[in-house]
Amino acid sequence: MMEEIKKLKILYESWAKEKVLNIDPLAQSGSYRKYFRITGKEKNAVGVFNPDRKENIAYITFTEHFLKKKLNVPRLFAKNIKDNIYLIEDLGDTTLFSFIEQQHSEPLQKKIVDYYKEALKNLIRFHIDGGKGLDYSVCYPRNKFDKQSIQWDLNYFKYYFLKLAKINFDEQNLEDDFNSFAEFLISADTKYFMYRDFQPRNILIRKDELYFVDYQGGRKGALQYDVASLLFQAKANLPYETRQELLSFYLEQLNNRIKVNRKEFNKYYYGYVLIRILQTLGAYGFRGYYENKTHFLFSIPYALKNLQWLVDKNHIPKKLPELNIAINSILKNDELKKISFAESREKLKVTINSFSYKEGLPKDLTGNGGGFVFDCRSLDNPGRYPEFKNFTGLDKNVIQFLKDKDSVKNFLNSVYSIVDNSVQNYIRRDFKNLMINFGCTGGQHRSVFCVENLAKHLKEKFDILIEVNHTQLIQKGIK
Repeated sequence: MMEEIKKLKILYESWAKEKVLNIDPLAQSGSYRKYFRITGKEKNAVGVFNPDRKENIAYITFTEHFLKKKLNVPRLFAKNIKDNIYLIEDLGDTTLFSFIEQQHSEPLQKKIVDYYKEALKNLIRFHIDGGKGLDYSVCYPRNKFDKQSIQWDLNYFKYYFLKLAKINFDEQNLEDDFNSFAEFLISADTKYFMYRDFQPRNILIRKDELYFVDYQGGRKGALQYDVASLLFQAKANLPYETRQELLSFYLEQLNNRIKVNRKEFNKYYYGYVLIRILQTLGAYGFRGYYENKTHFLFSIPYALKNLQWLVDKNHIPKKLPELNIAINSILKNDELKKISFAESREKLKVTINSFSYKEGLPKDLTGNGGGFVFDCRSLDNPGRYPEFKNFTGLDKNVIQFLKDKDSVKNFLNSVYSIVDNSVQNYIRRDFKNLMINFGCTGGQHRSVFCVENLAKHLKEKFDILIEVNHTQLIQKGIK
């Protein structure tokens, strides 16, 4: 990551004509792209590193085209295709999804519906205006949501969800159904720009205006796919009557631009809802079961709720017998039922470690690249006193020694202030992991004491999960 940060700093300073003051990594989502918030004295930007060059070319080409069409996408400030980096406008952290989450315990408010309607009006502009004159040759991995693309999504569902969730099925019969389903879907009108991942997490709200990101997977396709992606996003959990209201609104607005045959549109709509749900389950399976990122599994109950609704409303084609069998098996699966909605609202987990600088920093196993590191070596070391040498920061005599030091109190109060702000921000942004490390010379006294005190402070202040690790004590057989 250090090499990527170095290159992004060079790109920023070349564009902004000023030095970088801060560069902070942003939370990764379901992709392998890495985002950094970069600030200077006068300017700021989001730096992006993506090792997939073809995807970068698609994103940059689309962005330049959409900006010419005056669509609300981030401005592109600078690019370095060779090093797979670019700079875009910083539109903040408030997504439509996070806005919905803030209203989670309340009835769906009119403001949320208004935002959805505004998103749908913008979607029509992407579909029609965004597609005009677009260079579809840069689309990646394909320039159309064709039969091949659909079969990829269906096999993604098969291999990363059905197989990893241990759902039994007849492989040949299922392949036959996949083939029939794909043939049906591509018989829809597929000449429009298809955003591919048009959902609340990819819609940012800034000054009450919507902006749209993560369209690099766009290609030609059917109108129905993006509407399904938005209205059936799993964890947004829209009431079904609201979905119907919004679907009607979309069709009314669309009819102002092109002639709409509602019967023809609806003929394919729920098929695209189904393919989107299956693709999403494949993604949850890949990230959750295969990559062991368990928080992705906690979205499964919401996706299954949508799937059950399709079954209850008879929206799954009967001429796909093996797929129907597989879906019914999913909905009846005891292991999947154990993933409850309560668990799906996963709390922030804060991991607090003590360590010895002689042994090096603790590793971050969450994939976030690490967190806070506080150096306790400036504090008076109990290990230098014979009466404390064989004790640890868990023992009463060491605890009392450190509690009596004003320098320790001031140090911890400063830590509390910094960490509290981050915890509040992480909870608001629905982040799932924060790592905090305290280091000292031996990892036995000062760092251990600070870990225990921060853990106690956070437990009293926040409804979060806390994990404490004292590596050196474990290695010495003390804990």
